Amino acid sequence: MIIFKKPGDLRNFLEKKRSAQKKIGFAPTMGALHAGHVSLVMEAKKQNDLVVCSIFINPTQFNDPEDFKKYPVTIEKDILLYEASGCDVVFMPRVEDIYPSGTKELKHYDLGFLETVLEGKFRPGHFQGVCQVMHRLLEIVLPDNLYLGQKDYQQCMVIKKLIELIGLADKIKVNICPTLREKDGLAMSSRNARLLPDERIKAASIFTSLRYIKENLKQGNTKKIMDEATEMLSQHGFRTDYIEIADAHTLELVEDWDGQQKIVALAAAFINNVRLIDNMGINT
Repeated sequence: MIIFKKPGDLRNFLEKKRSAQKKIGFAPTMGALHAGHVSLVMEAKKQNDLVVCSIFINPTQFNDPEDFKKYPVTIEKDILLYEASGCDVVFMPRVEDIYPSGTKELKHYDLGFLETVLEGKFRPGHFQGVCQVMHRLLEIVLPDNLYLGQKDYQQCMVIKKLIELIGLADKIKVNICPTLREKDGLAMSSRNARLLPDERIKAASIFTSLRYIKENLKQGNTKKIMDEATEMLSQHGFRTDYIEIADAHTLELVEDWDGQQKIVALAAAFINNVRLIDNMGINT
């Protein structure tokens, strides 16, 4: 496994591989790796000659500065995990490498409706930050295949939109990989490391509430079941940002379900100061 820190060095290396007709897979991360990240590497290895992963904690996608400060940093463990998983290249740039002109007065991306609902509504500016870093990373790596985790459902849609906006839709295939879960159903997340033992036990109720929606949703108005799921979280100490049912392809919120429309249930909630998100396809 090779570690690169300078964008120019990585570009030159990958250009040689590309000239040799090597197919490149890319899985971007912010580190604090878990089995979900490893699953992206394993999937990429099946479909590519070379697997590139990045570790970069992107400051522009944190609308809460305290959240940025508390994000777990486990670089040595991450490198060992990548090496064990068979990753070929790890890219670990500095902030000034990704943002050579600083993080002020950055380009704005027209994400339309996606930036107005769910995560876009509750984390203003977050998806602009995601686009800032992904635009730069994609231009540096220029992968044939991009690997993303389904846990970040809306973010996956935003990145697909970004790839269209920057004119790379015909060059990069986006592969969405299933959410990996702990035995009690909690979606694997770097933020789980911040949970205290009693919080970790309660955290699984976010999965339970989504499963409740999946198992009990009937054709018609969706408000009652969303209220019930929200109350389930409240009883376990969660402060809920949202539990919503949305169209699986557009994320338009669904107030009345015809029983046929492909939909997904999405949730975001705090347990003390740790914000967790999750989603579950209902009939997808």
